[in-house]
Amino acid sequence: MGQVNLYLLATDGAVASADRPSIERLLKDDKLLWLDLEGKGAEGAALLRDVFDLHPLALEDVEEFGQRPKIEDFGDVSYLVAYGAKGATEELVEVHCFYSEHYVITVRQEPCAVLDELRKTFGQPGGALSVQSASRRPRPIRLILLHHVMDSLVDSFFPALSDFDDRIDDLQQQIFAKPGDEQLSQLFAMQKWLVGLRKLVTPQRDSMASLVAGVTSLPGMTPEGEPYLRDLYDHLIRISDLVDSYRDLLSNAMDAYLSIVSNRLNEVMKQLTVIATIFLPLSFLTGFFGQNFGWMVNRLGSLPTFLLLGMGTEILAAAGLFTLFRRRGWS
Repeated sequence: MGQVNLYLLATDGAVASADRPSIERLLKDDKLLWLDLEGKGAEGAALLRDVFDLHPLALEDVEEFGQRPKIEDFGDVSYLVAYGAKGATEELVEVHCFYSEHYVITVRQEPCAVLDELRKTFGQPGGALSVQSASRRPRPIRLILLHHVMDSLVDSFFPALSDFDDRIDDLQQQIFAKPGDEQLSQLFAMQKWLVGLRKLVTPQRDSMASLVAGVTSLPGMTPEGEPYLRDLYDHLIRISDLVDSYRDLLSNAMDAYLSIVSNRLNEVMKQLTVIATIFLPLSFLTGFFGQNFGWMVNRLGSLPTFLLLGMGTEILAAAGLFTLFRRRGWS
């Protein structure tokens, strides 16, 4: 794989060089090891195959990105697929993770800001993963490392969802102000992204639920590590609830859009109907007096008759209908 980064997380937050001899030495000494692989390549594949001796099926899966979140047990190694967000954007990053009692390996195809920031934090002296602790309780240090990695990915959804919430509010205001094709296009695009996110968050939540319920277990799992898994599950539950609530908001926005467009169409149709109804008696009167009969031509030819019958009846009919429509609230 293109870029290989090796980090030794110990009491002093030491960072080791990313070469094969160093990895083999650290594994032999049973040091806390986090190997972060970015991109694909023969070097990374050889490390996973020859040094860590991963299962062939796991090696096959890690070559195929675009998988749904899952957790699989390969004896002394657990294989997890998880997703995170790239900051406050709709772009997602897929991370494959191998966890054992001796190491944690993360594999990804593209940069991941939250993992980069996590490495910087752990690389500082006296970092967050100090083996020594003031508490007398034993600390599951390797599970804590996995928790930090997974938690950073899970928590990266919150800024993206917060920005998504603001976009929903703006879209709703635009819809109530003046709905148009642009708002409809945004609505469909946001629904599509939310459906895709739900397809990833739900299995990721279910995978963590299986760990919490004890259906699936991690290597070296102890009662001290259970709170860390419950914390991850709690965060995924919150994200799942947010996704469901935003889905309801978008459905309501779609209903509001269709309702407003329908009401405006009804207003236009009502106005056209009023105009057509007013012109209906006018058309009848002009058609009636436009008949070319000799009796009408000989007797209805004076100016007062024209003003009374020709103009007066039409004005009276239009005024009467307009007054009727106003009283009934139709105009």
